[in-house]
Amino acid sequence: MSKGTKVPGYMQGKGSRNPRGIIGDREIRYKCSLQNTVLDVLRGRPGWQEVPGQNNIPQNVQANPKQQGQQSTGQQPSNTGKSGSGSTNQGTTFGNKGSVRNPQQGPGTQPGVPTRLGDGDWDFYWCDREWLAQNYDTMFLYEHQKILHFRNHYELTRKNLMVKNLKRLKKQTERELGKAEGQSFEFFPTTYELPSEYHIFVEEFKKNPGIIWIMKPAARAQGRGIFLFRRLKDITDWKKGEYQPLSDPNREVPETYVVQRYIENPYLIGGRKFDVRVYVLVVSYNPLKVWLYRSGFARFSNTRFSLDSIEDTYVHLTNVAIQKNAPDYDPDKGCKWSTQQLRKYLCAKHGVEAVKNAFKGIDNIIIKSLQSVQKIIINDKHCFEMYGYDVLFDSDLKPWLIEINASPSLTASGKEDYDLKFGLLNDVLNVLDLENRLTGKEKRIGGWDLLWEDGPILADDGNMECTPNGTTASIPNSFLGCHNDRKRQLRELFTAAQSIKKS
Repeated sequence: MSKGTKVPGYMQGKGSRNPRGIIGDREIRYKCSLQNTVLDVLRGRPGWQEVPGQNNIPQNVQANPKQQGQQSTGQQPSNTGKSGSGSTNQGTTFGNKGSVRNPQQGPGTQPGVPTRLGDGDWDFYWCDREWLAQNYDTMFLYEHQKILHFRNHYELTRKNLMVKNLKRLKKQTERELGKAEGQSFEFFPTTYELPSEYHIFVEEFKKNPGIIWIMKPAARAQGRGIFLFRRLKDITDWKKGEYQPLSDPNREVPETYVVQRYIENPYLIGGRKFDVRVYVLVVSYNPLKVWLYRSGFARFSNTRFSLDSIEDTYVHLTNVAIQKNAPDYDPDKGCKWSTQQLRKYLCAKHGVEAVKNAFKGIDNIIIKSLQSVQKIIINDKHCFEMYGYDVLFDSDLKPWLIEINASPSLTASGKEDYDLKFGLLNDVLNVLDLENRLTGKEKRIGGWDLLWEDGPILADDGNMECTPNGTTASIPNSFLGCHNDRKRQLRELFTAAQSIKKS
């Protein structure tokens, strides 16, 4: 075979000493189901080629013959909140390395190896959640392929399931390590699922008369359906009888909500409430390997904070999808700050040590939440997940977990936002390293810092802005909101990696 011959990726991996599955000296073929910044990044990536045809058609899927024409059972759980983790469609099995294979092949085919269709071959697929739910259970993934989302990602990103898993891990920690260790989970507000936990909620409600609660649909996004209340009669749909087992099968089941104790003392800047969007990349759940992005942003409410009008969503909800509809909304007025700008402001107000402890609390939120689903998520070496964590500081600079997004918005609201997300997504591809340019031992790649790999990662290079006196002894490799000269770092990183690999 001549040197210039292009070889399919699955053949390149055979006989290779590199277990990472080198794609080889050819273009990387990608699919993308979104029409926003991520598509710009993929199209601008040197050596990457878009697969022709509709992106939402799974060209390399070899379906189980018994399942053709049937609806996939790989959907997100229903509003009962029951988990579908660990289950797959009948007739599919998990390979010994996390890949999915179909044991029932047609005549003349090798078991576990489906027919490859020319234009359908892809190496990387930024798919949406709906596509994954419909196709993952009947799909074979080759050694080199990477796809967005783990099969049951919703165990962490549905609000009710997130809290359920956190509560379970907290109880387990208290039972095994004691109550004191359980205090490390005090980062999410008192929460109940409705309608299933309505009676328990009512008991708690009566113990604390007059406080404010917030209702959130378990499976909606962008602030839709959220409201605050002080009186039980404001949620009459959840009274006894509305959620009992239905004798009429045609009667509509109530939508699942979570009700949380509202954080009434948020940290304010300029009198306005804000939360912080933090980006987290998980490339493996077994072992757990987590990257934290240095850059992010704080989203401010358009109206000054007050508890006098709990009906005003422009006061209490910081979602851009909500705020941009405010009558006097002005995106240039400062509705977003970079995480670097926020960290500098907080350091000036409260000192470096206090802010370091506050941001350390965010690290704790990330790791504890991921550990809560580590044994539940169906781990697959082909899958990765980029989460958008929403964190709120209270007036004591204590961070609170608001929610976790499996599909954080990648549509830019302005030039700075576009530059942030373009760099973020480019660095996701750098971490995944389909081009095989890195050594696999890096602790920083562009704006991503390796936070956890089957245990905490310690920093080995100084950062004067975030570490006192430049010392890194026993300092976690976490630099959220710190200086981020990602382009220079990448140039030096790739040069050093190539030198190591040549030697």
